[in-house]
Amino acid sequence: MALAICLFSDIMAAETINQPIFKGKKTMTWRFWAVLPAIFLLALPARADFQNLDRLLGEKDAVLILDPDGKTVFSKNAGSELAPASTLKILTCLFALSVMGEDFRFKTDFFIDRGKNLGIKGYGDPLLVSEELEKISNHLAGRLTGVRNLVMDDSYFAPGIQIPGVSPSFEPYDAPVGALCVNFNSVYFARGKDGRPKSAEPQTPLLPMALERIEKYGRNSGRIVFSGKNRENLAHAGRLFHFFLNKAGIPSSGKVVMGRAGAGEDPPLHTHLSTWSLKEVVQKTLEFSNNFMANQLLLTAGAQVSGPPATLEKGVSALRAFARDRLGITEIAIVEGSGISRRNQISARNMAKILRAFRPHRRLMTRRGDEYYKTGSLKGIRARAGFFETPEGKLFSFCVMAHTGWKRMDAIMEGVRSKIKFSSSQSQSTQSHPFEKPGANGVCNRF
Repeated sequence: MALAICLFSDIMAAETINQPIFKGKKTMTWRFWAVLPAIFLLALPARADFQNLDRLLGEKDAVLILDPDGKTVFSKNAGSELAPASTLKILTCLFALSVMGEDFRFKTDFFIDRGKNLGIKGYGDPLLVSEELEKISNHLAGRLTGVRNLVMDDSYFAPGIQIPGVSPSFEPYDAPVGALCVNFNSVYFARGKDGRPKSAEPQTPLLPMALERIEKYGRNSGRIVFSGKNRENLAHAGRLFHFFLNKAGIPSSGKVVMGRAGAGEDPPLHTHLSTWSLKEVVQKTLEFSNNFMANQLLLTAGAQVSGPPATLEKGVSALRAFARDRLGITEIAIVEGSGISRRNQISARNMAKILRAFRPHRRLMTRRGDEYYKTGSLKGIRARAGFFETPEGKLFSFCVMAHTGWKRMDAIMEGVRSKIKFSSSQSQSTQSHPFEKPGANGVCNRF
């Protein structure tokens, strides 16, 4: 509107000092008529490009947009509690960061007893991968010449933890949680030219146990997940440690067994700290939307708050208390930390409170242009939450949970972007008024 007034003033000033483009009998110059449509459009609220946003949303869809000051730009069903899908990971990651701190690193302890048995005790590290096992083995090679049995200790987590929403499948998001997990309790394989299975990850061997699983289920390629049933995931982790220890020159003459490591008062022979800080783990959890990692964070943070062993009940209880006491969220249903369960329920209004607290960590989210965001997806559900950052560094927050309109998610997000763009431009226009004043001959000058 300010620009429209400025243009009109400029034209009138030109007319006043008799500077028409051409002279004739007409009382108005062509210059005025040429710019009149622009004046009209600028004076109107710029709503045409997003006025259909409301029409895209059904009764089980929710959208909330807040400006940098927390004022509502747009709201639809913002109080309705809906399944957030993987946008729930924002809350879980915020909780973990609050409890353990950005610089926290997961550890794994190694003990050697009098019988030369090597005990390995895990504490929930979600990124204990092959590269880490090789690093650990190379370090131990300077202190050990050989070992007997490998004693795998996962007692920091309670046994048999079942995550609601997780089903037995080959998908990595269905991998079981645990205190001592290697490579997300899975192995990735392909077929060679001869048709035989081979590892699809050069750093990870395809061990006989994995080959047996591949042949059993007749898969051509992809990922095999080791289940928690009969603790086969822990058995495979032990065999991977055995492989890398041998590779580093530490032969093992015994077996992989399950038990307690470091039961005496002797300190660990070695404590391995993860290569990745919690800040980096959170970034990877959000980037890859890894359900296994999210629930490892929930369980570990719960054990930090309530003491080991980690249980789902402890993690969920601590997360609910965090939401209530730190964020002021009293109405929320949480049954696990990844969003894979539809029994998780939260409103867009409460998600906005989570986003406000997550603002300092927004750069850990996926970024595309001026948007930081986390998506979520379940069958028949799409969700998206995050921030749009203006060139001035101001943040608009948004939350979208589409249950009836999930097929229209792209159109809904276009509407959200348009709302934010318009609100931002209106704010800038309002702020620009003090810097505009009539100049010579009434022409609008801008400083």
